[in-house]
Amino acid sequence: MADINLREITLIVGVVTACYWNSLFCGFVFDDVSAILDNKDLHPSTPLKTLFQNDFWGTPMSEVTGVVGRAELLSSIFFLAAFLSYTKSKGPDNSIVWTPIALTVVLVAIATLCKEQGITVVGICCVYEVFIAQGYTLPLLCTTAGQFFRGKSSIPFSMLQTLIKLIVLMFSTLLLVVIRVQVIQSQLPVFTRFDNPAAVSPTPTRQLTFNYLLPLNAWLLLNPSELCCDWTMGTIPLIESFLDVRNLATFTFFCFLGALGVFSLRYPGDSSKTVLMALCLMALPFIPASNLFFPVGFVVAERVLYVPSMGFCILVAHGWQKISNKSVLKKLSWVCLSMMIFTHALKTLHRNWDWESEYTLFMSALKVNKNNAKLWNNVGHALENEKNFERALKYFLQATHVQPDDIGAHMNVGRTYKNLNRTKEAEESYMMAKSLMPQIIPGKKYAARIAPNHLNVYINLANLIRANESRLEEADQLYRQAISMRPDFKQAYISRGELLLKMNKPLKAKEAYLKALELDRNNADLWYNLAIVHIELKEPNEALKNFNRALDLNPKHKLALFNSAILMQESGEVKLRPEARKRLLSYINEEPQDANGYFNLGMLAMDDKKDSEAEVWLKKAIKLQADFRSALFNLALLYSQTAKELMALPILEELLRHYPDHIKGLILKGDILMNQKKDILGAKKCFEKILEMDPTNVQGKHNLCVVYFEEKDLLKAERCLVETLALAPHEEYIQRHLNIVRDKISSSSFAEQPVSPADKTSGVEGEKIPTEKVKEVRSEPRPTQIIKPSDNKSQSKSNKQLGKNTDKQTPHKTTKEIKEIEKKRVAALKRLEEIERILNGE
Repeated sequence: MADINLREITLIVGVVTACYWNSLFCGFVFDDVSAILDNKDLHPSTPLKTLFQNDFWGTPMSEVTGVVGRAELLSSIFFLAAFLSYTKSKGPDNSIVWTPIALTVVLVAIATLCKEQGITVVGICCVYEVFIAQGYTLPLLCTTAGQFFRGKSSIPFSMLQTLIKLIVLMFSTLLLVVIRVQVIQSQLPVFTRFDNPAAVSPTPTRQLTFNYLLPLNAWLLLNPSELCCDWTMGTIPLIESFLDVRNLATFTFFCFLGALGVFSLRYPGDSSKTVLMALCLMALPFIPASNLFFPVGFVVAERVLYVPSMGFCILVAHGWQKISNKSVLKKLSWVCLSMMIFTHALKTLHRNWDWESEYTLFMSALKVNKNNAKLWNNVGHALENEKNFERALKYFLQATHVQPDDIGAHMNVGRTYKNLNRTKEAEESYMMAKSLMPQIIPGKKYAARIAPNHLNVYINLANLIRANESRLEEADQLYRQAISMRPDFKQAYISRGELLLKMNKPLKAKEAYLKALELDRNNADLWYNLAIVHIELKEPNEALKNFNRALDLNPKHKLALFNSAILMQESGEVKLRPEARKRLLSYINEEPQDANGYFNLGMLAMDDKKDSEAEVWLKKAIKLQADFRSALFNLALLYSQTAKELMALPILEELLRHYPDHIKGLILKGDILMNQKKDILGAKKCFEKILEMDPTNVQGKHNLCVVYFEEKDLLKAERCLVETLALAPHEEYIQRHLNIVRDKISSSSFAEQPVSPADKTSGVEGEKIPTEKVKEVRSEPRPTQIIKPSDNKSQSKSNKQLGKNTDKQTPHKTTKEIKEIEKKRVAALKRLEEIERILNGE
């Protein structure tokens, strides 16, 4: 092999750096999002063994695994390393050096794990061994083999050594193939006519088109002026006739390839050996992507030309060397080489900017090809991610015009109409997509004839119509239809489980989630949703177990952290409070801008009688969300309970500025004004405002009666208390206070003194009626929330997200349960008030 000096390495590195430096400023686009950003296999918490169980995208290799699902560049590195290792396997006197061969086998396995075409390096090694290392030509090989089979000679020792080495290579290759087949469970990938139209075309269209793709790929190597990130769907029109002019390109390509092959195999010499290795590097690694043995999920893919481009470069360099050796053409050849390198470098720099973002990438592709609906869809997706739904809709609609039978394009149109709140048009688009689905053929597996993501049309349509309460059964029917078409359709079970909860059928929802867990037991979101079902079934212990399973799988699962902490807090078990606090702290570490986490830490501190800590957390919650209703009220309540009533007043003013109708806030404010600031008039306004909003509010009316009593208007206080007692006849404290007022009236009458608001001296000195204290409110509790799938995007990245909880959502606890909890709290606080009254001598 030729030696490479430091100057040449520096030159190559410099040229490559200059060509690709600007790519460092580009973001993650196209397949990068699914393969890197959304790939759970890359998370630190994911076990290392899953890298060998899942494909490049993080999907189990037993599911929709394609031949293109590996890293071509990484595979190329190990491909070359395996070949270079094999070139060291020939020792002195043609002996076998086994260490390089063993290393070659290991490197071949690694190259194959990176991308399936890595296994083709074995073929390269075989050709190198026979025609380069051993120096055979095809005629000499045929002659030697012919003499052996006719019994005229034995196998030469050198050939025997070669056979041993090749048998080892072949056996290891066969073993890799068997392992690969076992991993994918003997199933080939499922592709549709949209991915590779020629694969499902009849003869001779299929053969003519596939053969034409060979010269097309060769042209991309020779003249990479028009590059495209996606060549599927209608990019290359099918060749349906022998009279198609493109068949001339196919014929010319095979003639040229055949001539090079004859030259390299028939004649000895360095030139023929160089051409042979170049042809092998071009042809053999391309075979897995050639549709020769199995269909692939694309028409043309520039990435599969990485290794073949090595052979092409060798061929070009060899041809240039032949020309430059001729003195007449030497200067011209150097000028041409310099121009070629310069123009290709500029082209590379310019092309790099196309990969700056998804929008720039797919727009550059549309300049090359406007007949690919997938490109129009992906431009739409890029705009959709920027919330530019109006522009996205134009591109999605154009995709349906380019490819009217593209199910995914109609799904995208429907989803965008939904985002624009045009539900009628959205439903029409989903129905159109649904009508394009293949009909079920008895005895034929449905999943094998359609891309699984197209089944999401049933999910998206059901998610749309379920917003109408009268169409819930219709939505359920769609989910069941999707499940009947593909019993392992996990997302359908998840969506149906959520719907069944909405329909108040928690037992059936539980069945749906358990079925989904049979398909994916390592899905933290599923365990979380099952926990929510157990909450609905009033099984808090089971709910907590499932929250814990979700956290075992994903210790940073935000919703599981939050809701499990709330469940522990509401259980009333003191021993669970430290863990609840720990989880809430983890939650705010993940969601530092969510005021709910700080608020619940404050409530937990109040439960533990840690008033200073509670104050800190509640203040942090209010700092993040100035109008946080529950945090404002409970901070004021905390101050009132810790003899800091005057500090509570500005908090209550802020609360009532945002929520003027906050009745408990008005009660607490009125109580502080009357008992602490002696502002009877201010307190009276608070209680009167409560009764304007709710004339039957017992607490507000009772406290207004106390105001009348403080104003010395005993007759009005009596009438008020009689009316209050009529609203709550079983409340003993109202009857007791009424008796006090009547006693004072009797005393005043006995003394024959008028009872009026102006009478400052009437009554028995020292006897007072306390206002009814406000009861502690835990907040409008942040609800437990089912993790629901968003409308699935077709022909794009996975878009699964966790839904966010907000303080305004409806809690999963029923109104009856909340009232029962409130009654218990009221009763407990009343008992405390009674004790206080006894201690005060009332």
